[in-house]
Amino acid sequence: MIKQTKSIITLILFLISISTCFADVKLPKLISDGVVLQRDAKIPVWGWASPGESVVVTFKGKKYRTKASAEGNWTITLPKMKAGGPFTMNISGNNTVEVKDILIGDVWLCTGQSNMVHELDIHDVTYADEIKNANNTEIRHFKIPTTTSISGPKDDLEGGEWLKAVGEDVRPFSAVAYFFAKKIYEKYHIPIGLVNASVGGTPIEAWTPKEGFKNLPEILKIIEEDRDTAFVNSQMRNGPAINRTPSKPTDKGLIGELPWYDVNFTPKNWRTINIPGYWEDQGAKDLNGVVWYRREIELPESMQNKEARVFLGRIIDADELYINGVKVGEKTYQYPQRRYKVPANLLKAGKNIFVVRVTNNNGKGGFVPDKPYYMFTEKDTIDLKGYWQYKVGEVFPPMDFSAFRRNNTDAPRPRRINPQNEPTSLYNAMIAPYKQFPMTGILWYQGESNTGQAKIYESYMHALIDGLRTVFNRPDMPVIYAQLPNFMDVSYVPSESNWAELRQSQLKALSIPNTAMTVNIDLGEWNDIHPDNKKDVGERMALAGLKLAYGQDIVYSGPLYKNYKMEENKVIMSFSHIGSGLTSYDGEALSEFAIAGEDKKFVWAQAKIEGDNIVVWSDTILEPKYVRYAWADNPDNPNLYNKEGLPASPFEIEIK
Repeated sequence: MIKQTKSIITLILFLISISTCFADVKLPKLISDGVVLQRDAKIPVWGWASPGESVVVTFKGKKYRTKASAEGNWTITLPKMKAGGPFTMNISGNNTVEVKDILIGDVWLCTGQSNMVHELDIHDVTYADEIKNANNTEIRHFKIPTTTSISGPKDDLEGGEWLKAVGEDVRPFSAVAYFFAKKIYEKYHIPIGLVNASVGGTPIEAWTPKEGFKNLPEILKIIEEDRDTAFVNSQMRNGPAINRTPSKPTDKGLIGELPWYDVNFTPKNWRTINIPGYWEDQGAKDLNGVVWYRREIELPESMQNKEARVFLGRIIDADELYINGVKVGEKTYQYPQRRYKVPANLLKAGKNIFVVRVTNNNGKGGFVPDKPYYMFTEKDTIDLKGYWQYKVGEVFPPMDFSAFRRNNTDAPRPRRINPQNEPTSLYNAMIAPYKQFPMTGILWYQGESNTGQAKIYESYMHALIDGLRTVFNRPDMPVIYAQLPNFMDVSYVPSESNWAELRQSQLKALSIPNTAMTVNIDLGEWNDIHPDNKKDVGERMALAGLKLAYGQDIVYSGPLYKNYKMEENKVIMSFSHIGSGLTSYDGEALSEFAIAGEDKKFVWAQAKIEGDNIVVWSDTILEPKYVRYAWADNPDNPNLYNKEGLPASPFEIEIK
């Protein structure tokens, strides 16, 4: 029996060795049906096979041969080709792989954080017609699945597929990237491939290759530390435990005889509150916790049993919406717009019970003003703004870090590791696997997560761009990036601003050759870090692309500060990218210029256009030392433009 068992084990090992020796030819996920390959560039086709296996690539009637290395890697380089397609490629070894519907055109890497992530689907009200009429098989989009690697670059992606800008398939496209591609395509009618590697809430360091940090030793030290699994695990355990999810429910709205969303629940002693609005502004002081909102809404017979959509603006932080006792939607954090589908057969004529359970952990909780709050079907619309009933279900105790501080007074501050935010982690997993894949250029929209490090962001931009150009082996690769738009409360007095500081760092990064920056100071929303207007951002990026990548002689940027000279107490400033001239966009006097002396106490300044210059002064500042323009989170009226309709970048200068 023992002898027979040994024979079976030997046979199994032999069969495993055979299967290992004759592994199937495999391609990277990016080279798959519908792929767009870069025109006018030598194109590597690579993959994996058995060690020493012969591999043949057949494309456009020609065969290209190679052998896999001892490690099972192989690469074949196709010659430069003109735009065209569709084509089919066959890759043969021990097996045959067929890649269909290949186009040759221009490929762009689209990367950054949430405003690059944001899909057309999220903005399907604003861009309903764009989605409805999308019908371009030559604009294609490959969304890289979100994953991380802090231990080093990965060889392949975890998934993804090429989608065409046709019908419903256009919904997952990055909205910014889609409008960029559409503008370029309208000009040249060349296939456009969009490789979208972007993740919301992520810092620039996570997207930067190690090669970019050569002048930042403190970051290189972190990268090396992150290669030590034991160290990483120990750091991830550091810090105070903050748990808002107790083992047993403590929300009164969930633990009573009937939950508060139940249609048979009878509310008693509920207060009145307005939607939209924050509860701290309506009588609930310093409250972090769970607040329930309830309202009986009368619906007409025409809405009975109809599918509907509910728009609940934005809610801080998390929410659950119940209609007639049924949960129809939820979000777990504050930034997404609440757009929920109501299934058929749920709504009825007459009284309907709407209940929203809102959870807030910090700051003001509730419903963000100046957002849409209504429900609609094909023919009917019901306004959800106005007075609701509310009751507090749970109050969270203040977060207490004192015990953690007492236990760590003599210890160095631990490094809390979140793999998604570590240097190189997203580059390693979401860009490195195709660094040999030729591309036309890079679109970058990021910065919100780095506003707390605004002054060093310029050096991080150098690291990102130098690093990506190094790994792609393209020292002059065009890079087009979006400057942060206006956001948060409007500023009516000169003030300090991390967002303005970061815009200044972005402006300074234009010293890097073959880069361009779109100015978006007029495209934001005070109450949404994800503004709806993605089309203008994408089309401004396309203008820059037409200049940098396609060599068009066009005005592609708004005015950028260039130099100054002094005449008594007046600062006379010159600008680049003035196009056919400087102008006030609204025809009013120039605004948002501020001036300060040595004490850096800014006051509003007078400003006027004189030819191609701007003259700035204040009768109260006799010796100007600093000038700022549009220096705020959300400046009130930055109206300096060129006559081509592109806004001037915010800036600060010091007068030496």
